Amino acid sequence: MKITPPYLMFLGDAVDQLAAKTANGVAFWRPDWCLGQLRLDGCKADIGLPDMGLDEAAEKGVKTLIVGVANQGGYISDVWAETLMKSVDLGFDIASGLHASLASVPGLADAAAAKGCQLSDVRHPTETFDVGRGHKRGGKRLLTVGTDTSVGKMFTTLALEKEMVARGAKCTFRATGQTGIFIAGEGVSVDAVVADFISGATEWLCPENEEDHWDLIEGQGSIHHASYAGVTLGLIHGSQPDILVLCHDPGRPHMRGTPSIPTHSFTDTIEACERAARLTNPDVRTVGVAINTSKVSDAETEKLLAAATEETGLPAVDPVKDGVGPIVDNIL
Repeated sequence: MKITPPYLMFLGDAVDQLAAKTANGVAFWRPDWCLGQLRLDGCKADIGLPDMGLDEAAEKGVKTLIVGVANQGGYISDVWAETLMKSVDLGFDIASGLHASLASVPGLADAAAAKGCQLSDVRHPTETFDVGRGHKRGGKRLLTVGTDTSVGKMFTTLALEKEMVARGAKCTFRATGQTGIFIAGEGVSVDAVVADFISGATEWLCPENEEDHWDLIEGQGSIHHASYAGVTLGLIHGSQPDILVLCHDPGRPHMRGTPSIPTHSFTDTIEACERAARLTNPDVRTVGVAINTSKVSDAETEKLLAAATEETGLPAVDPVKDGVGPIVDNIL
């Protein structure tokens, strides 16, 4: 699945700033791709881009309208229909990360086909994947893993990409979730792939490459999460990682959504992930820990990072406050 920039970020009638989290992430990491934001009456979100109507967007050269707003239930609001129809009338592709399909909007699929526009539902992969084979592939691969779900794996992977590119490394961010796909312009939403084919989809995502090229693969879920470990394991096997980077949120005494399961230690998580990864790459190693310390003081941050390094023997950083330089030192 490929999404063509530049983008117009559609915020619709977002009820608050959090509802535009997807759009905000895309604008943060790919500002050159995002020409403006389109907000309907009552929209309470603002991601800092110029407000832009559809006609102006067409004049500016926008190629894709990104539905960058989320709502409870993941549906496409009737209020948005007029905007979506006019978008394809102007020749825009439309890409959405919602659970509901764009084709569920009456007449939109026919209008897009008539105009030669692409409708992309990034939560619904269109490719056909084989099962994973585990055969050794050329190139180098890094996968972010987590002590829990939603602990900053995408942000950390993109921060690593930025730092490695700045140092002259050949690398590609490989997106496995809807926001990441908008940021990369392509990818596979692996949590929508049938379980038997997750490792195969990941092999397809990061195929054979030049020996000095790095694929930086966005992790999902957690090996110790009762709800999402299946996706995590498929990613680990399919990515055949040479390198793992562990991500953590210190405000998680238990796994998200499962209070009966405590969060595992750094060393337990590293051991479990490396053991799983050795099935397809016996030489895998973990090189660092990325911790989200946004909710703690600077003094507490220092203690958390020091404790992580003491436990693991690895550099520990907050990618937002410190960057990921010490981790990249362990990679290149």
